[in-house]
Amino acid sequence: MDETAELRDRVRGLVKAMPGAQREFAAAIGLDETKLSKALNGTRRFSPHELVRVAEYCGVTVNWLLNGSDDAITVTAVPAPAARPASDDPDHLAQSEPRRRILETAWALIAERGYHKVRIADIAEACGTSTATIHYHFPSKTEVLNEALRRNVKLAFDRQVAELHSIEDAQERLHRLVELQLPTEGVLRAEWSVWLQVWNEVALDPGFRALYTDSIDRWYRTIAMTIRTGREQGVFAVTDADAATTLLTALIDGLGIQVMTGRPGSSVESMREHLHDFIESSIVKGA
Repeated sequence: MDETAELRDRVRGLVKAMPGAQREFAAAIGLDETKLSKALNGTRRFSPHELVRVAEYCGVTVNWLLNGSDDAITVTAVPAPAARPASDDPDHLAQSEPRRRILETAWALIAERGYHKVRIADIAEACGTSTATIHYHFPSKTEVLNEALRRNVKLAFDRQVAELHSIEDAQERLHRLVELQLPTEGVLRAEWSVWLQVWNEVALDPGFRALYTDSIDRWYRTIAMTIRTGREQGVFAVTDADAATTLLTALIDGLGIQVMTGRPGSSVESMREHLHDFIESSIVKGA
């Protein structure tokens, strides 16, 4: 059975495990029911975006969808267990649905309003539930922020696996990684907003640092393994992959902060241009 057939079987299993009919599953992931049926029958392929939505809705990873395991070796570094979202009961997906909905709502509110301006009551109101229900899934507001960070890690991991698993050329893969990290409007900008708030909390409260270190380490390892692959393929001339990774990730963070804080002259477009220039001059050609 090829990878595509295995992927279809896994998604079929998720459709059966989740509450509601197939049309409700399709609506939940933002996909026309006819397109979902065709993807399950093998007459069309799931797009990277659709894979991410299936994984997000069902509480699994794209790595599991494609490769049958959360820890399968793939084109991007796998998150450490401590940096992965918690689950109520991974063997009973339907029971995790309320928690998923609460976390998505809390994450969006934190990204939009800021961590310290979001109350548990706000999350409950947005979800149409009680504060007691929120506390059942998240005993404290700190746990909400912790899980928001883990969600950021999972979103990035899922997106990268979905987009990059079919790209063999390391140079193309590195440019695509940069594109997936730009704070464009929508989910990516919301992720950046959550990251900014996590950085602030980490600077003030050492208690956050272990989780943050696990989270940022995955991103660092992904860039480093891509650069090393590029050296093996002969498309990168850089000699010190770790040094190049440190500089590139620092440049991404710094430029992203400038865009997010509205520094005059900064933009997603200029950020992309600076990053491409750095890759070309310091990684492709070698410093």
